[in-house]
Amino acid sequence: MKIAAFDIGGTALKMGVVAASGELLEKGKQPISDSDGDQILAAMESWIAAHPECTGIAISAPGYVNPHTGYIEMGGAIRKFDNFAINAWLEERTGLPVAIENDANCVLLAERWQGKARDMANCLVMTIGTGIGGAIFCNNQLVHGARFRAGEFGYMQTTRPGSRDVRRYSMNENCTLRVLRYRYAQHIGKTLDEVTGEEIFDRFEAGDAVCQRLVSEFLNDIGTGLYNLVNLFDPQTIFIGGGIVERPGFLALMREHLAWFGIAEYIDTVSHGNDAGLIGAVYHFNQHYSQRQLTV
Repeated sequence: MKIAAFDIGGTALKMGVVAASGELLEKGKQPISDSDGDQILAAMESWIAAHPECTGIAISAPGYVNPHTGYIEMGGAIRKFDNFAINAWLEERTGLPVAIENDANCVLLAERWQGKARDMANCLVMTIGTGIGGAIFCNNQLVHGARFRAGEFGYMQTTRPGSRDVRRYSMNENCTLRVLRYRYAQHIGKTLDEVTGEEIFDRFEAGDAVCQRLVSEFLNDIGTGLYNLVNLFDPQTIFIGGGIVERPGFLALMREHLAWFGIAEYIDTVSHGNDAGLIGAVYHFNQHYSQRQLTV
């Protein structure tokens, strides 16, 4: 069995053909402009049409996702997906079974299925991308919460709120690569699109004073969130995911900053890099339809 898998992000849609066993057979990537939900749906339909051998659709998506019904209450960066029954929409157009799960949950499921967390009963995932995502695995159970909002680590505070909107003091507003790029772009008088995270980290390593300060603040704010999570959940490991973990030396740099917090040994990177969402979405697809068969 082959499954068309999708990992939806604010700036790109990752696409794959994945065997039911989790083997990634083919993958592609489509840039997304301005978190355009219509563009995402069109790209998904094109990928499915180009791969008629696929007999199911597995989706990893941001926001508040009901994995049982396929209803997205809030689409994260993809506001077009707010209050959107994406399963029903795709099933009607393709005739294929669809399963969807929150993107950070998919990263954790991939880690549990085919990664370093295979034998762990208690672990967390934090994803660093357009926003900060999270997933919780406690006592051998993925935790969804009463409203499918558990693991939204990005809304944790990095500092005590002042007089502005309380959300301005959250990890989402202070610990993302987009925010890091924006702050550096402001300093050097460029637009956001003219600055990359890779450039900032290259300059950090070269000793640029501004980049050293910005990156240090970025890592320390992440460290604050991780410190709180370690003491709240007592996990065996917190796995860090997102494109940033692909950078050589990132884990060593992160652990260096976390040594001051006393939690460096709790941190590791995900096993499958940017493919984790695709693999975890397929694991959820397998579980979703095996459970449905058991209850029919």
